[in-house]
Amino acid sequence: MVSVRHPGPTRRRGHPGLALVIMLSAQLMIILDMTVVNIALPHIQTGLNFSAASLSWVLNAYTLTFGGLLLLGGRAGDILGRRRVFLAGIALFTLSSLAGGIATTGWMLLAARALQGVGGALASPAVLALVVGSFAEGRERTRALGIYSAVAMGGASLGLVLGGVITEWLSWRWVLFVNVPVGIVVLAVTPLFVTESPRQPGRFDLAGAVTSTAGMTALVYAFIRAAASGWSDDLAVAAFAVAAVLLGLFLLTETRARQPITPLRLFADLGRGGSYLARLLLVAGMFGMFFFLTQFVQEILGFSPLAAGVAFLPMTLTVFGVSRAAPRLIPRFGGTRLMLAGMLPVIAGMAWLAQVSAGTGYLAGIFGPLVLLGTGMGLVFVPLTAASLAGVAPADSGAASSMVNVMQQVGGSLGLAILVTVFGTAARHAGGDAHHALAHGVSAAFSVATLFDVAALAVIVLSAGPAVSALAGLAARTGALSTRR
Repeated sequence: MVSVRHPGPTRRRGHPGLALVIMLSAQLMIILDMTVVNIALPHIQTGLNFSAASLSWVLNAYTLTFGGLLLLGGRAGDILGRRRVFLAGIALFTLSSLAGGIATTGWMLLAARALQGVGGALASPAVLALVVGSFAEGRERTRALGIYSAVAMGGASLGLVLGGVITEWLSWRWVLFVNVPVGIVVLAVTPLFVTESPRQPGRFDLAGAVTSTAGMTALVYAFIRAAASGWSDDLAVAAFAVAAVLLGLFLLTETRARQPITPLRLFADLGRGGSYLARLLLVAGMFGMFFFLTQFVQEILGFSPLAAGVAFLPMTLTVFGVSRAAPRLIPRFGGTRLMLAGMLPVIAGMAWLAQVSAGTGYLAGIFGPLVLLGTGMGLVFVPLTAASLAGVAPADSGAASSMVNVMQQVGGSLGLAILVTVFGTAARHAGGDAHHALAHGVSAAFSVATLFDVAALAVIVLSAGPAVSALAGLAARTGALSTRR
């Protein structure tokens, strides 16, 4: 693996172009597993007897262990060697995919999904670290980040398409089995083209990893329990309390640890800290949209799994296309302006989806929002990723790279848990038949997802110095004009 701290020698000895292809292929496989099972969820629910509320754990079991252990995976790469840890992660991911495909009970599938997340957390930090270490900050890195963002965001929506194809033509089990041959190929070719990084002295912050992962799991469980049993449920209240204690201990641990898993100094820079929070909010809404819209098009519109997957193609194609164009737009318009411009279609698309009802058709109510969301996300995520990595000290580059993925995974899990709670509450009070209740719950969830996107826009504005100055100047000029009048 290319060293983050010593990119020059590694590039001379290795094959950076082929290494990038291999790493991004592995990253695409890992990203796909965030969403590829979405289309298969109704079939998984029937086959393994999941309840409506517990079904979201098929996604959260993966994203929670993935997001919670990403920083530990990045640290392991620093200490043990990035290629070695990457290979261990891909091996675990491949084996757990096989285990999930042959699962005969719900708990077996959830355990396999959790282990997939652990494998992804070990493997994924190497990918973005490769991009950071192999390409100099500026136009080269921006272009590489455009490819990475296309894989990260486009891969999530591509997973829905592939999930539909696989579920329709084979079965839901093959959305997991398909990882096995890909994983075997990656394991075979990585030692040939990816150079090992030098080991660095250090220690593992196990206390930080355990308290953060357990705290987020308790928080997500609390939301999902509240969705199923109400906000006054004793277990839900207890889970919220446990989450507060564990996350408080995590923050305390990180302020005292000699080598914290989450260096809090990464958040000291306003622009970087804002980019992390904006990413969390954006993915919170987007991940929930995938979850609910896949069920809407199958349950309400009557789409087959294949048709449901193809229904997301407008977003998939738009994200890939715009993400590739975004690096050429940044030098001309600036990263902040591009993010602000991209947020407008994101908010408009999500607000449009919030109008769905049992009578909504695909062309009238879903096609347009998906194009808007794909356009906006393609514009936003390239400069947002660049802002998360700009100006980071070499000693913190691995942690900063991992934090980008952490915000994505934690945002997905936490956002989905909140939206499942909103959905459950709205559906219970909707009245009418099952289709009306489901559509009403989905509409309510999309309304809250719109608020997530509005909050992300506010964070981008408030954390971007030039944007704040421009707004302040506009306010001053407006005030001056009002005074003259």
